[in-house]
Amino acid sequence: MGVPYAASGAVHGLLVGLGIAAALGFFALEKRRRGLADDRLWAIAGFALAFGAIGARLFTWDVARVPSLAAWWEAGDRSILAGLVGAWLGVHVGKLILRYRPSTGDLFAPAVALSMAIGRIGCLLTELPGTPTGGAWGLVLTPEQAALFGAQAGVGLHPSFAYEIAFHALAFAAMLHYRDRLARPGDLFVLYVAGYALFRFAVEFVRGNEAMWLGLSGPQWFLLIVLPLLAWRVWTVVAALRPARQEEVAP
Repeated sequence: MGVPYAASGAVHGLLVGLGIAAALGFFALEKRRRGLADDRLWAIAGFALAFGAIGARLFTWDVARVPSLAAWWEAGDRSILAGLVGAWLGVHVGKLILRYRPSTGDLFAPAVALSMAIGRIGCLLTELPGTPTGGAWGLVLTPEQAALFGAQAGVGLHPSFAYEIAFHALAFAAMLHYRDRLARPGDLFVLYVAGYALFRFAVEFVRGNEAMWLGLSGPQWFLLIVLPLLAWRVWTVVAALRPARQEEVAP
């Protein structure tokens, strides 16, 4: 693992902070590239960050384990998926309050992917990597590190967070390439979220999260609920691309 557990909170927080800083920097560059001078966009980004931080804690609150919300806020679980839901709500609340109507999805999507790729390095260095690989090629914990996570020492574990870092890095590169080629504003965000939902559902099998029912974890059950909606949204993106392609072929 490479990072002493005593420093894990600081390391994780530092890398999450670096991810957010990188996202805001890219947001500023993309905002300028697109010629978007409206300062309300910065306020909307602030809503996204605030609601994301709140959602990561609030939407994971387990009243059965910790009845006090204050105690949960201080030491409870946090979830990237819950944070993304909170950030999505924050964007819409901010747009409603500020009366900003244009789509902002294409502006946020690459910034989110960049932030996730950097922030997940903190998870890789400070959290349980994943389940045993069945081979020696995975990450191997010392007995002291394994005791902290209740894991098995001396065996290769899936570096599930490294898989996620690779996904978000590739998604960021793909979005940079295709960001001006889709038919409608917001479609880039739809494709990114749908792709991440499918990837996250698959990687959960080697993440090591506790199974809730039928061998599936809490994040997987959440994703099963939202995947049909995402599938419909992806279909609308693909359908919108067809007329554009026909126009290109017609001349």
